[in-house]
Amino acid sequence: MPILDKPPSLPYRPAHMREDGNIMVKPSDVLDRVLVLEMVRVTEAAAIAASRLVGRGNEKAADAAAVEAMRAALNELDFDGTVVIGEGERDEAPMLFIGEKVGRRRRGAPRIDIALDPLEGTTITAKAGPNALAVLAIAEQGCLLNAPDVYMDKIAIGPGYPKGTIDLNRSATDNVKAIAKAKGVKPAEIIACVLDRPRHEKLIAELRKLGCGIQLIPDGDVAGVIATTDEDTTIDVYMGSGGAPEGVLAAAALRCVGGQFQGRLTFRNEDEKNRARKIGIEKLDRIYRLEELANGDVIFAATGVTDGSLLAGVKRLKDGRMTTESVVMRASSGTVRWVKGEHHKA
Repeated sequence: MPILDKPPSLPYRPAHMREDGNIMVKPSDVLDRVLVLEMVRVTEAAAIAASRLVGRGNEKAADAAAVEAMRAALNELDFDGTVVIGEGERDEAPMLFIGEKVGRRRRGAPRIDIALDPLEGTTITAKAGPNALAVLAIAEQGCLLNAPDVYMDKIAIGPGYPKGTIDLNRSATDNVKAIAKAKGVKPAEIIACVLDRPRHEKLIAELRKLGCGIQLIPDGDVAGVIATTDEDTTIDVYMGSGGAPEGVLAAAALRCVGGQFQGRLTFRNEDEKNRARKIGIEKLDRIYRLEELANGDVIFAATGVTDGSLLAGVKRLKDGRMTTESVVMRASSGTVRWVKGEHHKA
């Protein structure tokens, strides 16, 4: 299993370093280094299971396969884990539900919180589209926001920009101009990633008025946010609304490489507001910064299910072997590892 450390795409300061060079994120006493590769094995298992249903037109079956494979892999690990971000209440597919306990849970085992999406992009997978992922983040207890299953307005950029470059309180136009100024280019040279949804018509029109390039994606906003960290994708900023749980997962990834992220929960009705209050969120219009979504030492892992701008999908070879491509990051070290796996037929 080759492991390649990929250098950052932009000149940047890792997440564990302040502007003055002092350490900001200390290695966790709970998150053992061994867990870094164990998380890759978990996302690999989910991706391989889901890949058997790529292009089959059955979203629920693909999601169910990924869920069961991820649950089985997590339950092999020697920790006491609690799912704090899981499959949403609105989903009809089988869940790794919020509050579910996973791991061997032996006495004295480290306690961790887990945010996961066994198949980020169920529709993408069913239609054999790009950028479907199996995604997972872990942290010490209390370090990941327990986000309700509602929408979240999001804006994200990768590493290398001055603090405060983006602000959800500003218009899309002002944010693009700020990003362009920091990058040293004209606003028309900025490329934004936006979910292709009717609710984003005004946002898209505003960006096109500036002359921006827009990459519209059908699903998979975790991959869209992470794409801002890799200049090979050419994406400068992610904008728009998507799932709040996916926002926490994306923030966990950016936490590891020093990007910027802001999110604000949005509610369509009183039921969704009550759902937020039930888990302790009182200030419903609060803007969450990166460290409020994913704090402390964080490990993030993702494995490609289908080919995308970030990762290659699962490939099945003639002799029964399979190949996978994954990325794993850790906040305390600022390390990003790209893992190519070869899996032999059982």
